[in-house]
Amino acid sequence: MEKFGIGQPVRREEDVRFITGAGHYTDDIRLAAECFSVVVRSPHAHARIEAIDTDAAGAMPGVLCILTHDDYRADGLGPISVLGNIETTGAFNKPPRTVLADGVVRHVGDPVVFVVADSRNAAQNAAELVEIDYRPLPAVVNPSQALAPDSSAIWPDFGSNLSFHFEKGDRNATDAVFDTAPHVITLDLVNNRVIQNTIEARAAIGEYHEADDSMTLHVTSQSLFGIRGDIAGAVFGIEPEKLRVIAPDVGGGFGSKNFVYPEYVLVLWAARKVGRPVKWTSERSEAFVSDVHARDHVTRAELAVDHDGTFLGLRVNTLANMGAYLSAMAPVIPTMASWPVQGGAYVIPHVFFEVDAVFTNTVPVDAYRGAGRPEAAYIIERLADMAAARLNIDTVALRKMNFISAFPHKTSLGQSVDCGAFVGNLDKALAAAKASSFGQRRDDARKRGKLRGLAFASYLEITLGNPAETSTIRFDDDGGVTLLVGTNSNGQGHETSYKQIAADVLGIAFDKIRFLQGDTGQIAVGGGHGGSRSMGLGGTAMKDAAVTVCEKGRALAAHVLDAQGRDVLFSEGVYSVAGTNRSIGILELAQTARSLTDLPEDLESDLTSKASVTREGFNFPNGCHAVEVEVDQDTGRLEIVAYTIVDDFGTVINPLLAAGQAMGGTTQGIGQAMLEHTAYDPDTGQLLSGSLMDYTLPRASDVPDFAVELNQEAPTKTNPLGVKGAGEAGCTGAPPAVVNAVVDALKEFGVTHLDMPLTSEKIWRAINNHA
Repeated sequence: MEKFGIGQPVRREEDVRFITGAGHYTDDIRLAAECFSVVVRSPHAHARIEAIDTDAAGAMPGVLCILTHDDYRADGLGPISVLGNIETTGAFNKPPRTVLADGVVRHVGDPVVFVVADSRNAAQNAAELVEIDYRPLPAVVNPSQALAPDSSAIWPDFGSNLSFHFEKGDRNATDAVFDTAPHVITLDLVNNRVIQNTIEARAAIGEYHEADDSMTLHVTSQSLFGIRGDIAGAVFGIEPEKLRVIAPDVGGGFGSKNFVYPEYVLVLWAARKVGRPVKWTSERSEAFVSDVHARDHVTRAELAVDHDGTFLGLRVNTLANMGAYLSAMAPVIPTMASWPVQGGAYVIPHVFFEVDAVFTNTVPVDAYRGAGRPEAAYIIERLADMAAARLNIDTVALRKMNFISAFPHKTSLGQSVDCGAFVGNLDKALAAAKASSFGQRRDDARKRGKLRGLAFASYLEITLGNPAETSTIRFDDDGGVTLLVGTNSNGQGHETSYKQIAADVLGIAFDKIRFLQGDTGQIAVGGGHGGSRSMGLGGTAMKDAAVTVCEKGRALAAHVLDAQGRDVLFSEGVYSVAGTNRSIGILELAQTARSLTDLPEDLESDLTSKASVTREGFNFPNGCHAVEVEVDQDTGRLEIVAYTIVDDFGTVINPLLAAGQAMGGTTQGIGQAMLEHTAYDPDTGQLLSGSLMDYTLPRASDVPDFAVELNQEAPTKTNPLGVKGAGEAGCTGAPPAVVNAVVDALKEFGVTHLDMPLTSEKIWRAINNHA
């Protein structure tokens, strides 16, 4: 399997159908007698619903039903769950999340009425006739104002807009270090709110099966079993087995498709009421006010440093905007997903980290590529550059003297980091970026009226997500093999990488291997995809299942070939008897065994095998991004002229796919750093950046050619494959690297920090304000 095994740059098999238009997405599904739905959403950020009149809408041709919160309550359905339980200091205020507004709307886009009709047009026409009498209430959208005494209470029963306070670390010991530290670097920063914009908008189809009182949900999802458990248990109060969840191809997820949304419940509920399948597909403008947003932190960070540059302590105080409701994992993102990597790849003896999570009249936030780790990397890498400037120490030397060098390393917050190639990554990045000759390039740029900057960021990530996974290898009647996995690819290339693992162990040709994911009716259990968990857990389970197949096959082959088990060898998909010419291929053996009638009781005739694994320890993807930028001094226009990525993903299953993940994540990180800005009107709470006319995503012209190097010198021992997660690293390393590079370009003007996004206007003002 030299061509297709582990470590080979196999092109993604699934790409052929994707780029030729043969992908099969939720909206492509056509069911008999299906009907269509539209959500009537709030135009107000905060208002009380005085009355809802659906008479005119209900009289429209083709309308099948119109649902409100009163109907939901009458049917006894429950709220959507908050799954992210954390240990808080003080109360943890969790408001109920009903699928239709319960008398008060709390953000623009809050669902109020659900209209179902024979056609999409009929549903839309009826939705426009629904009359809702709103009484506007004061809105708060800025997290910095949410806790002010005069701020409007979004959930009055809680007494304030605080959801929870979270702490990690020893406050007193850390404060003591700061009290005596020779230098304290203080940074106030905003980690800007972003809107995820997956290429495939969310969609869902609900079916009700009267014969057995069960339901089926077709949905754009990364986490089928999690969605099934919450909808079945918390909302409908039924056994999970009564709800089948199916996800066909998924066009991007980045975390946003991991959770239950109101529309998923609504299509199932409506299907049960009308006795027909009900489809809902989001419009792009609708997605801006209904898909979860992300980031949106206001942070004060402080780094205590000794005279020689040794890091002594880190204090981080973050105000995290939760939006109007708590999305499923939202409380985890700024807390449990972030504290393990606070301080990054550095030895920092004392760290204290605290978060106040607040409600505002904005769209709820939740996981987005990196989910807590990019925020942590941004903090420490900006502080590191500022410390180097303050102490007049070379940024490379400062980092190297503070890097973790002995493993395993237990951080001051108690997290054990098993391994990492920190110095090697930095050296490789500096060499690839030609840092030694940057001075000449800076001088040449200045002659052209341009400002050049070169900087880097050394990031530390952690692989998270559901801690258990199961994979199955099924030998089919037609002579092929099917891999069944509980993870869920939404663009990562799992169809290829899982096959590589199976092919590497079993020696089975790629064209004989099928791949099945995304159906709770055919797959018994699964943890979905999130936290870059799939290869470490699902891939390990796949390898374990393949090893089990080999051993079962060895015993069967010994029987078929009339040999002792110890004499049977297995290589490249073929069992052979040592010292003889007797042999049989594994696929032929599987077919032969099905017809055997003389098998001993201790032998199975079916090679089908499964394996389950549970995470025993976290692994830590890490790396270094080096960025060279050029700024037009007259206009503030920013161009990235060179970008080097060195990633330590441990053992790499497929270098081509891993590099693609690195580049994709980095592009999204560049988008946050340079372009993406979610703007709300501070008085009305209206989303001002509510379309792609107003919200800027990175385009090809904004992104340079990437130089990517995969450093495999430090494979993890937390799983047998040695792999570390690859999917979120780019988003983690890019923002601090880009901002560091721009600050380096502007340092002659006294600029020490700029908040993201680094728009041309912002850069121009910084130059002219300091000129």
